[in-house]
Amino acid sequence: MNGFRSGVKGQLVLVTGGAGFIGSAVVRELGKSTRADIVNVDKLTYAGNHDSVGAEAFDGRYTFVRADICDAVAMQEVFEAYRPDVVMHLAAESHVDRSIAGPAAFIETNIVGTYTLLEVARTYWEGLGLSDPEKANGFRFHHVSTDEVYGDLYGTDDLFREATPYAPSSPYSASKAGSDHLVRAWQRTFGLPTLISNCSNNYGPYQFPEKLIPLMILNARDGKPLPVYGNGQQVRDWLYVEDHARALIRVATEGEVGETYNIGGHNEVTNLEVVERICELLEELAPYKPEGVNHYRDLITFVADRPGHDLRYAIDASKIERELGWVPSETFETGLRKTVQWYLDNGDWVEGVTSGAYRDWVEKHYGEQAVDRANDG
Repeated sequence: MNGFRSGVKGQLVLVTGGAGFIGSAVVRELGKSTRADIVNVDKLTYAGNHDSVGAEAFDGRYTFVRADICDAVAMQEVFEAYRPDVVMHLAAESHVDRSIAGPAAFIETNIVGTYTLLEVARTYWEGLGLSDPEKANGFRFHHVSTDEVYGDLYGTDDLFREATPYAPSSPYSASKAGSDHLVRAWQRTFGLPTLISNCSNNYGPYQFPEKLIPLMILNARDGKPLPVYGNGQQVRDWLYVEDHARALIRVATEGEVGETYNIGGHNEVTNLEVVERICELLEELAPYKPEGVNHYRDLITFVADRPGHDLRYAIDASKIERELGWVPSETFETGLRKTVQWYLDNGDWVEGVTSGAYRDWVEKHYGEQAVDRANDG
């Protein structure tokens, strides 16, 4: 097995975007299930929250660096200082609605940022080939992407497979498609040992409340409308974030260089059904409703559909199961129940990320400096 070995202390994994929703789940899982040292590089934008990491449990194996992946000098400093064995690249702008309102940030982070990181990684890896061939041979660059690059599925039995042609519909998915192409080009042209994974919709604890599931939970809790786009019949395959984190580590450690792995939860559900299931769970888990609310589902409100809204996504995850032995542990029923309960139990976290207090804390502790090498272990 190339890359870092899960039982070996001293191997180092560099995670970009490790304070984000999926990235923090990866960091937590690395801390729990491996002995690797972890460096988390995150710009700490609105959706990044270092409180999601739980770094105090990592026995000094964790370092946080506040930096922007578009800053080549900062990235060079990080690679030179920490000499990673594996890069797990999750830093990205990821909200479709925000990409429609302001595409520029998505082009900058997802395309320019990935290009910058690839070039820094290539220079570092080529240098390892001269100074430490064994380390160079084990080096891996794992790029984490989305199923949205494939566009729409129309047939009820169709599935996204690793060879499905790209047909992105939104500025977000187009920017992720562009970054995927760059990663493949750097592998084929320069030999950089890369892997790509494309995942379905993630949900679970610590997700920023702009996304569908936490938004619906929190709006319902507060007696606010539950806005559903169009008729709510858009179908998504839902993947519990902790299952995804385990899959990503499996790809990074055991996947074959140059390959792509689709990661899905085997849970196709319409958006309307997701909202209805949340309402049913809240009837059980939060029976004392806000004033004026008789049933949570009465809060469902249909709103105008967003431009370019894809109808259906569904992933064929048979390759990662067949070749790497990964299958999800959570069903949508078990994962959604855990998620609803987590948001009900963690109001302080929600308040912190939505009130502006967290942003004030970030600026006080990190300011505008590009790289802070303080160890948070």
